[in-house]
Amino acid sequence: MTDLARPRHPLPAGTSITPPDQQPDQSPSLAVRNNGGVEPSRAPAPAGRREALLVLGFGGPEGTDDVMPFLENVTRGRGIPRERLEAVAEHYHHFGGVSPINEQNKALVAALEAELAAAGIDLPVYWGNRNWAPYVEDVWRQMAEDGVEHAYVLATSAYASFSGCRQYHEDVARARVALESDPSAPAGPTAEKLPHYFDAPGFVQANAEALAAAIAALPAGVRDTARLVATAHSIPNAMASVAGPQGGAYEAELLQAAQLAVDAAAPGRPFDLVWQSRSGPPSVPWLEPDVNDHLKALAEQGEKAVVVFPVGFISDHLEVIWDLDNEAEETAGELGLAFVRAGTAGTHPAFVASLRELLAERRAGGEPRLGTNCPAHCCFVARPAGRPAAG
Repeated sequence: MTDLARPRHPLPAGTSITPPDQQPDQSPSLAVRNNGGVEPSRAPAPAGRREALLVLGFGGPEGTDDVMPFLENVTRGRGIPRERLEAVAEHYHHFGGVSPINEQNKALVAALEAELAAAGIDLPVYWGNRNWAPYVEDVWRQMAEDGVEHAYVLATSAYASFSGCRQYHEDVARARVALESDPSAPAGPTAEKLPHYFDAPGFVQANAEALAAAIAALPAGVRDTARLVATAHSIPNAMASVAGPQGGAYEAELLQAAQLAVDAAAPGRPFDLVWQSRSGPPSVPWLEPDVNDHLKALAEQGEKAVVVFPVGFISDHLEVIWDLDNEAEETAGELGLAFVRAGTAGTHPAFVASLRELLAERRAGGEPRLGTNCPAHCCFVARPAGRPAAG
C-alpha cells in the first residue's frame, strides 16, 4: 500500500535546493534556476518543444486517517504544539476528514483542459501538491517520463508573499532537484511559474459577480448599507513586510483586487480588508484585524449587516467554509449582524479563460511579469534556527 504521507520520490535527506556556493536570497534566483539557469524567455516558445501545464496546489487529506499526517506535513519544522494540530484536525473531522480542496483542484484541471481544447491548444494538464498526494515531486517525475521538456506552473494562489508565491517556486525547485538526484531518472523539464493573477479580468469578474450576488441575498432593508468586508489569509507581519521586490506587495495586491471587485459590483461603496485563518503562536505578530474581531467592532459602530468576500482565495476550501461559514457567521449571529458570504472564483468560466490567457501570454513571449521572473530576494523569509531551510 502506498504511504500517502510522503512522496514516493522525495528530495534525499540532507539535499538542499540552493546551490552550495550561494545563499537562498542571492542570484541566480529560484525562477532562473528552475528555468535551466536562464531568465524566463522574452521570446515565443520554441516550435516543437514538448510543454505542459502544472496546476500546483497546497493539498489536503482524503479521509480521517490522513488528517494528522497531512497537518504534520504542513507544519513540519515550525514547532506547532500537538494540541494545536489536534484542534485544527477537528475542523477536518467535521467534514469526515476530507478537505474539499482536492476535488476543487480536480475540477479546475478539468475546466482548464476543456478551455485549452476549445481554444485549439494541445497541452497536457498535470496536478501536483505540496503537502499531500499527488505530490509535486512524483508528478514532476511523471512529466519527465512522459517526455515533457518545459512546464508552465499555475499556483493556486493569485498573490505575492512567501507562502503565496516564493514557496511555489521552492516546490518546483524541490521536485527538480529530487529528480536530478536520481541517476536512473530521465531528465526533467525546465519550468516557469505563471505571473500573479489577482488583477486578471476573469478573476475580477468572478469575484465581482459573487459579491453582487451576495449583496442581493441580503434583506432589502439592509442591502444598500451593508458593510463590505474583504478577507484573506493572515500572514506574519515579517512575511508581509518582504512580500514582493520592495515589500508590502501582499497587502497592496489584495487591496487592488478587492477594489476592482467592488468597483464592478458596487461602485462607490467602501470596503474593509481584514484577515482570517491565523495559525502562528501569539508571540509572533500577524496581520490584523481578524475577521471576527472586525465584526465585533462593526457591531459596536452600529452596523446592521455585513457581506464578506474572501478575495484572497480562489476556491471554497476548508479555511473558507470553516473560518467564515462557521466561525464568522456564528460571530455575526451572536452580534445580531445580518451576514452573507460571497463565493470564490472556483471554475467560473471567465476566471478559467483568464488563466488560459496567462498561459498564452507566456507561450507568446514578452516581458515576464512578477511571479514568473521574481528577483532572488523577493519574498525571502529567513527560517528560524532549527527549521529546515528548503530554499
